[in-house]
Amino acid sequence: MEKRLLLAIVISLFVVLTWSGLMSKLYPVAKQEVTAKKSSLITEQPLPSSLAITEIATDTSWERINLNNREIVFGLPYATVKEVRFKSFQNHSFSLQQGFWLKDKNLVFKLKALGTEPTFVYEDQEKRITKHFIFHNSNYDIVLDIIIQNLSTKDLTINYPLILGKIDLLQGQLASSFQQVVISQRENLLHLNLRKNFSSTEDLKFIAVKDRYFCFIVQPALPGFKGFINKLNNKETEVGLNYPTNIPPGQQIKLSFHIYLGPQQLQVLNQINKEWGSIISYGTFDAISKLLLKVLEFVYNLVHNWGVAIIILSLLIYFILYPLTLKQLRSMKKMQELQPRIEALRQLYKDNPQRLNKEILELYKKEKANPFSGCLPLILQIPIFFALYQALIRSIELKGAKFLWIKDLSEPDRLIMLAKPLPVLGNEINILPVLMAILMFLQQKFSSVSAAGQSQEQQRLMMVLFPFLFGFIFYRMPSGLVLYWFINTLLMVIYQSRIKFQH
Repeated sequence: MEKRLLLAIVISLFVVLTWSGLMSKLYPVAKQEVTAKKSSLITEQPLPSSLAITEIATDTSWERINLNNREIVFGLPYATVKEVRFKSFQNHSFSLQQGFWLKDKNLVFKLKALGTEPTFVYEDQEKRITKHFIFHNSNYDIVLDIIIQNLSTKDLTINYPLILGKIDLLQGQLASSFQQVVISQRENLLHLNLRKNFSSTEDLKFIAVKDRYFCFIVQPALPGFKGFINKLNNKETEVGLNYPTNIPPGQQIKLSFHIYLGPQQLQVLNQINKEWGSIISYGTFDAISKLLLKVLEFVYNLVHNWGVAIIILSLLIYFILYPLTLKQLRSMKKMQELQPRIEALRQLYKDNPQRLNKEILELYKKEKANPFSGCLPLILQIPIFFALYQALIRSIELKGAKFLWIKDLSEPDRLIMLAKPLPVLGNEINILPVLMAILMFLQQKFSSVSAAGQSQEQQRLMMVLFPFLFGFIFYRMPSGLVLYWFINTLLMVIYQSRIKFQH
């Protein structure tokens, strides 16, 4: 029974982990997900004509601002943020392409000041537009003030969508799967797909765009802003805000935005604005993921190595579940003792399946054996596994973290890189999943029961099938997750070997 359950779990893992990737290739447009209370005011609708595709000028020049923890690259003549390079994270480049662009190719700005408060100005006979950025050296906060002055003698109608960023949709299957827009509106939090047009009809609190590790969040100071997603083509999508307004003669309007442009670190976001922390979600087992990350971070602060921290976390989870594991092993031992009698019943009632099932159940009842009692530890491991998978694959703290031969715990261990790819394996040899599969083979061998005939053949098949499937599933997973499962399997093998050789 336990082997059948384990087989079901293996197949489930395989299906869940490969389904999203397969569907993203076949059906790149996904449905939007709406959390919290659903509002009838939130609808999908055609984008206004003002959001039609506009090509930005190609004669762009670049200005760079170097801060303590990052470098910001500005593009002229439209005073846009092209990209941000994060020095603390292996100079990772987070590209906005046309970040904070007032979408009108006629608005050609001039640079008036640089430093930590760059200022850009556009002026014609009717208006003067000033874009003033304020950066901080010590954190990822940004303030953007856009001041629009009416220099004419008539009302000035302003309808410049603010493009927060143009997002590349072709970053690779794994990277694209993490791309998402989050829009907060009163009691609603929308998680939207970048590959589908969207225009909100309700005032928003903030809008965020995130990938696997980084994000930018923009919160307008004034109410009345609408958010939108405008898919330009199969390669690019732009995300922005819209705020049409009129300015009387001789008057001005100041549009202020509080911006976060940095890594997705829950503690950092909560310190700035607790509502912003809501953009970080680890899926179905979100609460477990966040708890595991807190424990992992606590352990890391003691040992100062993420690989060692994962090993200690594996030990903690193992010993927490140890009473259930012990119950599972005792159940397995009881089933081993009953196996000869069950085989005898199978031979006796091989032509009467109903009588066979009845006799086996009577035997279980008489000997007080429960074939399902050993399944609980396996079932409890599933939410822990998926929660840890989501936590490790999204945790920026593990990006670039080294352990032994592993150069990055957020990626496969890649012990050897091949010049020519091999079938199935590709051009990388990941040794940790192979070692884990070997341990799983030993675990199956130590936990096997005495059997004969068809049962023996099935047992031999399972002994090879389980390790192979797990090795295949884990082969390109983050090495941090494989390390966790490796340690967990190692502990089970050690304990089962002691029981087997003591008896």
